[in-house]
Amino acid sequence: MGDASIPSFKAADLVIQLSSAPKTKLDVFAFGTVFTDHMLIIEWSFSGGWEPPLIKPLENLSLHPACSALHYGIQLFEGLKAYRGDDNRLRLFRPMLNMNRMAKSARRACLPAFDQSELLECIRQLVEIDQDWVPHSDSVSLYIRPTFISAESSLGVKKPTRALLYVILCQAGSYFNNETQAVSLWANPKYTRAWKGGTGDCKMGGNYGGTLFAQHEAVEYGCQQVLWLHGEDHQITEAGTMNIFLHWINEDGEEELATPLLDGMVLPGVTRQSVLELTRKWAEFKVAERYLTMGQLCSALKQQRLKEVFGSGTACMICPIGQIVYQGENLHIPSQDKNSRLTSRIAQELTDIQYGRTPSDWTILV
Repeated sequence: MGDASIPSFKAADLVIQLSSAPKTKLDVFAFGTVFTDHMLIIEWSFSGGWEPPLIKPLENLSLHPACSALHYGIQLFEGLKAYRGDDNRLRLFRPMLNMNRMAKSARRACLPAFDQSELLECIRQLVEIDQDWVPHSDSVSLYIRPTFISAESSLGVKKPTRALLYVILCQAGSYFNNETQAVSLWANPKYTRAWKGGTGDCKMGGNYGGTLFAQHEAVEYGCQQVLWLHGEDHQITEAGTMNIFLHWINEDGEEELATPLLDGMVLPGVTRQSVLELTRKWAEFKVAERYLTMGQLCSALKQQRLKEVFGSGTACMICPIGQIVYQGENLHIPSQDKNSRLTSRIAQELTDIQYGRTPSDWTILV
C-alpha cells in the first residue's frame, strides 16, 4: 500500500478493541465538544520503531510530567472531515493533502517519519467503526483530528526518542455561530502570527495558542477574528485560522481572485488549494497567489474595485468577510448579490463535491 522505504506502522497490523459501552449520541454539534467512542493510537520509540496501530475506546492519555510536548511544544495536528452524502455513503475530502502536510510538519518538529497512505487507511477504518456518529445532514459533519506529539520524558531540549501519534473524532456543526453572516476582522500590525523562517506553514499548536491574546483584543474592538498582518507595509497573511481571498479588479484593471502566496508564513490550506484549482478550472477571471497589503486593499475599496473578501478553512470551509477594523476605521467590505456572489458559488460547488452530489476524485469513500 505505502512506501516501503519509510520505516512505518502498517494498517494491515491494526489491532481493534471495540468499546463495550457506546455513548449515547447527542444532537450537540458545538465544534470540538462531543467526541466519538473510539480513538486511534500509535506509539513510536527510537529503539523499537513504530508499534502496531491500535483502535480502542476513547480515553485520557498518560504522559510523564516532563513530556517535552507540554514543555517545548513539540507537537502538531491536522484537521479533516467525513461527510455523509445523500446516498448514505461517507466521504473524506482530499485526505492525502492532510497526510502530506502532516508529514511535512513532522519533519519540521523533528518527529519521526511515517507512511502517509498507511495512516490514512488506519483513519479510514476508525471512521468506519464510528460511522454512526456522522449525522444525516449537509450542515453537520465528523471532524477528524490527527495529532502527533513528543512523548520524551526529559527536560532537555532535544530531538524526541519517544512519540505518540493519535486520532480522535468529534461532531462538527458551524465553526462560527452563524456562518451565513459575514465575519468581522480586526487588523492591527502590533501582533504577528508568523514570520519568515518560522513555522507558520506547518500546523503546530504554538501557531494557535499564541493568537489568543490578540483574538480577545479583537473581540474588545467588536470583531470576531484577527486579520494577521506582517511587516512595515502591513502585508496580509491570514484571517483568524483561515486563509484569505480577495475578489477584485486589480491594479491593472483585471478581474482577479487573489490570495497571499505561500512564502513560509501562510499555511497551505486544503480548502485554499481547492478554491484555487476550482476557480482556475472555470477560467473566468485571473486567479493569483501574490503579495497583498492593506494599502492595496484600502485603495481597491476606495476606488470601488473590491468585490468580496472571504476566508477558507476545513472548520469553516468558506466564510464571507463583511468588515475590517483597521487604523481606527471600520472598512465595510462589499458583497455581490447573495444568489450570484463568488463566495456562495464556491461554497456550493465544494459542498456538492464533499457530500457526493458532484462526482470527483477529490473524495474517497470510507
